[in-house]
Amino acid sequence: MNGRARQIRKGDFRTAAKLLTAIERGDPSAVPILKALTPYTGRAHVIGITGPTGTGKSSLINGLTTGYRKLKQRVGILAVDPTSPISGGAILGDRIRMRDHLTDPGVFIRSLATRGAPGGLPLLIIAEAVHLLDALGMDVVFIETIGVGQDQTAVFSIARTTVVVVNPTMGDEVQLLKAGFMEVADLFVVNKADLPGADTMTLQLAELSGPENPMPVFKTSALRHLGLDELIKGLNDRTRRTRHVKRPKGIGRR
Repeated sequence: MNGRARQIRKGDFRTAAKLLTAIERGDPSAVPILKALTPYTGRAHVIGITGPTGTGKSSLINGLTTGYRKLKQRVGILAVDPTSPISGGAILGDRIRMRDHLTDPGVFIRSLATRGAPGGLPLLIIAEAVHLLDALGMDVVFIETIGVGQDQTAVFSIARTTVVVVNPTMGDEVQLLKAGFMEVADLFVVNKADLPGADTMTLQLAELSGPENPMPVFKTSALRHLGLDELIKGLNDRTRRTRHVKRPKGIGRR
């Protein structure tokens, strides 16, 4: 096995971070390492977290990570941040909201810039990053997208479970989500559920999904640590039902 691949299999975060940088830059030297890691992938539960800006996606991931760590699960987090069309830079600020886990040896966090990719999600880069974290031994890998819109549903092609996050204050705006997300969402989360309107929003989402195949809807308050255990149980139940799902083809190809 390639030396760097061997270090990654041993759980070396520093080597993994360097390879992830090479993946972001499109460095062809990353390809043979990714291919060497292929036999050690396919175990992680990859969860895409998407939804409108301001719904608390980063805080929700932070809370879920705390819950998974209590279950002795190793967690990888890929937070996709928008690139400025003017400066070409990215804020990469999601780490601030996840600072509780920055020094946790069982959590790997990386912010990635979109670099102007359509839909805000550079699919090949994200797919290869997931491949890497899977081989690194992460039990759960979160992918956080930059916002909402039908183009954000690209996360569905990589994630095993797609979670759409809304909050009670959205009101009639939830109707705008229907076309872009009802086809790809595996479950909904009404975050900030300590605010008025959470029950109404939950019922509205359940009605949108239809009576024949109702979509699971969970109420949470990430900042107050409410409903997170129930959501983790729902995610774990889905893991058991979807173990046969394979990763997208094309990992490690350029």
